[in-house]
Order: sequence, then C-alpha cells, then structure tokens
Amino acid sequence: MAIAAKTEAGRDGIAALLDRPAQALAAFDYDGTLAPIVADPSRAYPHPRVVSALASLSRHLGLVAIITGRPAGLAVELAGLAGAPGLDRLMVLGHYGMERWDAASGKVATVAPPDGLRAVRTALPSLLTSLGAGRADIEDKGLSVAVHVRRLDDPAGVFAAVEGPLRELAEEHGLVAEPGRMVVELRPRGMHKGVALRGLVTEARATVVTFTGDDLGDLTAFAEIERLRADGFDGVRICSGSAEVRLLRKQADLVVDGPEGVTRWIEDLVGQLDARRSTS
Repeated sequence: MAIAAKTEAGRDGIAALLDRPAQALAAFDYDGTLAPIVADPSRAYPHPRVVSALASLSRHLGLVAIITGRPAGLAVELAGLAGAPGLDRLMVLGHYGMERWDAASGKVATVAPPDGLRAVRTALPSLLTSLGAGRADIEDKGLSVAVHVRRLDDPAGVFAAVEGPLRELAEEHGLVAEPGRMVVELRPRGMHKGVALRGLVTEARATVVTFTGDDLGDLTAFAEIERLRADGFDGVRICSGSAEVRLLRKQADLVVDGPEGVTRWIEDLVGQLDARRSTS
C-alpha cells in the first residue's frame, strides 16, 4: 500500500490521522512534491490528478495547506487553485511563510522586500559570469532570488562551483543561501518552512500533522514535526523521493515516488477515510 510507513512513529501518525481527521493538518511542498521538477520553473505545473486529490482530502481534514518557497500567488496560478472546486478552505504560504493566500479571500498578504536584496540582484550577474555560470537562470521572486543551473551543460559541476560564493554573497548582505535541487535561493533570515508549519498548527488547532516535501528546504518542517511529537502531537514526515536528495529520504517516515507517488498516497488516504465515514 502506498500509505505504509517505515517507522513506528509514522504508523502511529497515520493511525491518528485516520482516527481524528477533523483535527489533522496536511501540508505539502509544491515543486518536486505536487509538481514535477522541470528545467523551466515557470512551467512547473501540478501532477494532473493532484488538485482533485487535494480537494477530496480537504473534505475530511481540518486543514490542507501548501508551504512553498515560491511566491504564493505564482503557486496558485501555476496550479490553478483559485476557485478550484472543493478547495475553498485551502491555504498557500509562499516564500517559506512570508506570504499567505487563502481561498476564502482570494488575496495574497505579503511583506516588504528584505534589506540587501537589491544589492544581491545587482551583484549576481557578474558573480555568476566570473564563476563560469553566466548562463544560469536567475529567478527574481520579489522577496528572494534563486539561481537555477539545471539547464546548463554540467549542472552538478556548476552547482558545486557556485554554492559557496552564493552563500558568501547572501551573508554579506544579511540574507541566507538555501541550496536545493540544482538551485540556490538567496532569501531573508528567520523564516523557514518549520516556522510556517508551526503557525498553521496553532491556527488550525491541529493535533495530527503531516508534511510532504522533496528537498533540503523541507528539513525544517520535518524537524518541526519531530518537535511536535515530543510535545505529544502525532505526525508523519513524507518524502517525495528522488535520486537527487537522499537526506530527506533518510529522515522520512514514509517515502513515495515523486509527485505521482504523492498523488497516489493522497488518493489511498482518501479511500480509507471515505470507507471509515461510510461505516460510521
């Protein structure tokens, strides 16, 4: 079964989710989790069945949310979430929680760009050229800047060459550099997916929490679930598996095969919840 967990804590978390769905929060990363990783991030469309699967899940759970490094509005646009049937309570936290979109209002709440971001934008092209990565894609997200090297001839080699200098550039201007799957994002300090997840747990008054992710930026959400477990919550850490990121797989309670596996896991879970509801 796609729903099977490899850890005792994960199995307990799934059992609690099935027993107490109204008290459950299910949060998901976007890229690599709900949508396949693609060379052009502007074409990262969701798995064809995942939006309807999320809508079905939302019928049962207290809250379904997306926590992404993308701008919230862009994730909503790419996935076609605005007005999607069955997702009228969906919440999308963008920029690791600095932005928020909710389906009820259809509006994005955001914050001012961080100090130092303008200087980073100015310095990036010449820095990348000096490192032999002048053809890297620079994605300006408004509150952060991401450097993508996946479309270059030797992406792994270029990534290794630019990661350190990009980290130094970020630190010089009061930002942090977040490495990912052939991308390095320069963004503000102090906000990450663990903090965003914690806020949603409090807001939803959830006692059961799941988070599904695929990349290093999702480790803070995994750590938050571990902290919640120590405080008596039930939780499940789910990895959308890939050959590129192994650390997340090691820490996960449940590993599925990319966005297709995530979709099948949601559908499997909904099937079990439907069956329980029909017999209650």
